[in-house]
Amino acid sequence: MQKILIVEDEKTISGVLTSILSDELPDYEFIIAEDGLEGLKHIEKDDFALVVSDIKMPKLSGTELLKQALQVKPDTTFVMISGHADIDTAVSCLKEGAYDFISKPIDINRLITSVKNALDKRILQTTNQNLKVENTTLKKKVNKKYQMIGDSPALKKIQEMIEKVATSDARVLITGPNGAGKELVAHAIHAQSDRSKGPMIEVNCAAIPSELIESELFGHVKGSFTGAIKDKQGKFELAHNGTIFLDEIGDMSLVAQAKVLRALQESKVSPVGSDKEIKVDVRVLAATNKDMHKEIASGKFREDLYHRLSVIELYVPPLEERKEDIKLLVKHFAKVISEEHGTALKDFDQKAITALENFTWTGNIRELRNVVERLIILGSNPVSAEDVASFVRK
Repeated sequence: MQKILIVEDEKTISGVLTSILSDELPDYEFIIAEDGLEGLKHIEKDDFALVVSDIKMPKLSGTELLKQALQVKPDTTFVMISGHADIDTAVSCLKEGAYDFISKPIDINRLITSVKNALDKRILQTTNQNLKVENTTLKKKVNKKYQMIGDSPALKKIQEMIEKVATSDARVLITGPNGAGKELVAHAIHAQSDRSKGPMIEVNCAAIPSELIESELFGHVKGSFTGAIKDKQGKFELAHNGTIFLDEIGDMSLVAQAKVLRALQESKVSPVGSDKEIKVDVRVLAATNKDMHKEIASGKFREDLYHRLSVIELYVPPLEERKEDIKLLVKHFAKVISEEHGTALKDFDQKAITALENFTWTGNIRELRNVVERLIILGSNPVSAEDVASFVRK
């Protein structure tokens, strides 16, 4: 049960306050302190949803109690009362951090309203703090999911590039083969940028039908096409003050490319079926596994859009170029997979690692993860070279 502290040297008044407020707030426990010093001791050793304090008291005045208590516990909520009130005292208390100031003789209705509002504010502050903690925890989980594992020169070079480009708002085109970790690079850039507190919105351009990509990116208004039963925000608008990641940008239709080019040029988008323009502040990251110069030469990709997107081009090498990371990657995936499956962690002996290092990984890190999962399910503990030979076909 949460507690409310009444600090009042006149027992008659403290009794009346407790009686009135306990009737209005039956879910709270009321504690009485007869002077400011006693009140401070209560606050130091216990948490209170609210402190209602007189100002003129022996040993320690209400104003001193307010100052000292907020130094010890800054989140404590105070409602001050006084029969010797003047405007300067009231203003001073509010500046020091009190929620409200009430003069004696006390207007009971005003007191009840003030106390309830103060408690509502406290609940809101606590909720916001909890949400911040949850959000921080969630971000840590997300960052862990997109953690880049390895210490090879190739990976260190990528990480150095990420550190350099993250703090700017420059557009980055991330290139490299499928499964090499382009998405991880995009997340790392966002996480280390000034926009990290904003959203990161991902769009897989290859997974969205060409006739829907424009609606997906820019939104639409109700009735703009069959199936548009309500207004919908597009990904660019959702990414406002954050980052949009256009994965597999090379698979985007030429019509959508023209719209994206305009959005980048003007920092505005128009939902499908609307003549309204929406201002957006978005950093654009894009990724592709294609040779963009060949795509441009064959007329499949706009050269002007390519130059807009590739202010900085960051190449993510295949696993073949960073095989020294395989041991660390296997250890990392084994831990993650055992946690996902709720099973005991399996080790991989050195011969098994060597066997995996000798393979050619055409599917890159994504393929390695799948193989590790298969070996954890089917192999012995520790996973051996014989397990690799039995369950991995190359």
